[in-house]
Parts: sequence; C-alpha cells; structure tokens
Amino acid sequence: MLDKLEALKERFQEIGQQIIQPEIVSDMKRYSKLSKEYKDLERIVEQYDAYQKVLKDIAGAKELITTEKDEDLREMAKEELTELVPKKESLETAIKELLIPKDPNDSRNIILEVRGGTGGDEAAIFAGDLFRMYQRYCERMGWRLSVMDYTEGTNGGYKEIVCKVEGDDIYGKLKFESGVHRVQRVPATESQGRVHTSAATVAVLPEAEEVDVEINMNDVRVDTFQSSGAGGQSVNTTYSAIRLTHIPSGLVVSCQDERSQLKNKDRALGVLRSRLYEIELKKRNDAISSHRKSMVGSGDRSDKIRTYNYPQSRVTDHRIGYTVYNLPMVMEGDIGDFIEQLRMAENAERMQEGDTI
Repeated sequence: MLDKLEALKERFQEIGQQIIQPEIVSDMKRYSKLSKEYKDLERIVEQYDAYQKVLKDIAGAKELITTEKDEDLREMAKEELTELVPKKESLETAIKELLIPKDPNDSRNIILEVRGGTGGDEAAIFAGDLFRMYQRYCERMGWRLSVMDYTEGTNGGYKEIVCKVEGDDIYGKLKFESGVHRVQRVPATESQGRVHTSAATVAVLPEAEEVDVEINMNDVRVDTFQSSGAGGQSVNTTYSAIRLTHIPSGLVVSCQDERSQLKNKDRALGVLRSRLYEIELKKRNDAISSHRKSMVGSGDRSDKIRTYNYPQSRVTDHRIGYTVYNLPMVMEGDIGDFIEQLRMAENAERMQEGDTI
C-alpha cells in the first residue's frame, strides 16, 4: 500500500506543476480534468502525510521505550504509543476507503423520478410524501431541485413526478435510493382504521451529457400538448408542453415545466438521454457484478429496499438491515444516516473484493 501511496503522491505533485502552466490554463477542458484529479488526489495525499507522521512517531516512541533509562520518560512513551496505534489503524481504514475508485458518475446531477405503485390512491399519496422527503433533503444539502413533469393523484400526491437535481456529488449520495419503497399505515381513504401496505418506486438517473448518448432525432416522435396548471390566469393555454417518444426503445418522456416549447424540448431530451444512459449503465454494471450479488443492491427499481412503518414510527432498509425509530424526522428529509450507512456498506464490500486504485 505504501508504494501505491508514494506513486499517487508523485502524481499529485506532477499535476500541481502542470496546472500552473499557461498552455494548460488556456485549455479549459484539460485544465478542468487535471484540476478534478488534483482535488481527488489531495485528500489521499493529506491522509498519507498524516499516516507517515504517525508511523514516524510510533517508531520514535518504541525506540524510546527500548533505549531510555529514565522510567518517567519510558512511561510517557508508552502512553503516547497507546494513543498512536489506534490513530494509525484509523488512518489506514480512511486511506483504504479513499483508494477505492470513485464511480465516475458520482459527481453528476440527477434526474429523480418517483411513481406511485401498488396501492391505488394511497400509493400516489405516499409517492408525494417521498418526493417531499427528497425535496427537504435537497434543501438541507443546498441542492437545486426543479420539477419537470408530474401527474397528480386523485386524492393527493402524485401518480408520477420527475425532477432534476443540481449540485455537488448528488448521484454519489442518492444512487442507492433507487428501488421500491413500501409504506405501512392507515390510509386517509381507509374508513375502518386498518393498516394497509402500499408502494412507490424511486429511480435516480445520472444526468447524461450529449457526448455520453447520441440521439438520432429521426428516431424520436415529438408531440405537443397544453401544460396543466393551477387554474385561473396561471393556466398555460399554449401548446408548450412536449412529449418525446423514442421509437427504438419505446421510452416516452414529457416535460411541461417551462413556458417555452423549445426549453421543454431541451429538458425532455435531457431526461431521455439520461434514461438511455441508465440502460447502458445497468448492462455494464450487471456484467461487472455478475459473479456476486451486492449487499447494497444494484439500484434496480424492482428491488424492495425500504419500509416505512407508521404505527411503530419505524424505517428499515432491508439491504443492510438498518432500522431507525424516528419516521417523522425521516419524512422531513433526515435521511443522511441511511445514505452514510449504505455508502459504508458498499465501501466495505468493495474493499473485501480488493477493489482499489
């Protein structure tokens, strides 16, 4: 591991010299790529420098214990050693995590889709609750969420809602939210007070760039329709909403958020591009992980991943067996613990597989 860290430190220093060269600074594409690599390596190098210092201090303390005749100084060295050893182990764990290759999609913005599943009106209401949960979490993180398309439920919530989320490292944090979320509670539409189980599906798609997916517009049927509105003067009476049908894949995408037909078309193309990219990404990930089943899961939207039990105020993530009893806080966007636990589970699994830089 030390040889690998030393090589990464040399690369870090090399990039540090490159990014101040005029020819690099003037080439924005190359400069941006090198700056990102420099930033990623900086965290590893900082931990490596701290690790080297601890190793040096441990060696010094051990030498003092074996050579020093003054008993007080030897005791001080022993006390220092008892503090340094756990610090060394902690740094080793941190460095091993940093050496796990980052998913290149982790830094991307996302397309977030929430759909009501089994359970009729209650499923749509729950989909609305989930959307609000993610909305609150995005606010906590300082991310920008914008709704692109939605279909409201008969008694509230959404049959489906699609939005874009922009910010730092969004896909890396929310990618494990993809899958089936179940709710157990007495629906507002239930007159007998019985607990029902309903479900909603969440899909988190990394936003694809044009260079990632090339769409032949001859393969896309474009339809326009009137945007739905809140009524009165706010109703959009022009045909600005766009529906795209990708004929080869059968994918259908709508966008009605913007008043401009052109803007809606651009945003709809972005969603279509992300859905096509997700299909290719899933094929690649399935091929890579065909030899094992990840404990965290593939992020497949058919996986049942989490249950929200209202009578017991309990939320359980079934992939890692993690349970909390603060459901009201979770529904207000307090999902950071789940995200961290899932990230740690994935890192532990990848370290066990020997997946490092």
